[in-house]
Amino acid sequence: MALESGEVEKIAHLARIAIRAQDVPEYRRNLSRILEFVEQMNAVDTRDVEPMAHPLDAAQRLRPDEVTETDRREHFQAIAPRVDAGFYLVPKVIE
Repeated sequence: MALESGEVEKIAHLARIAIRAQDVPEYRRNLSRILEFVEQMNAVDTRDVEPMAHPLDAAQRLRPDEVTETDRREHFQAIAPRVDAGFYLVPKVIE
């Protein structure tokens, strides 16, 4: 898919990228090559390929989900200016 210079300028505008007029042909060539590569990848038959989240079949090492610290809420809230029902009360900042 070959892009025109006007399309490159429109893409640059949408992306809020300033490009010089003399650089447009190079951007046009590069973007066209990228789109041609995407078309080439879309042409590959992937019906029998199973989707995967990662190319390596590795399991994530996770730690046990258990509490390792004591509840110190009352200790921390004892010095807070204002608390209510275990929550810190702060001034309203958005009207």
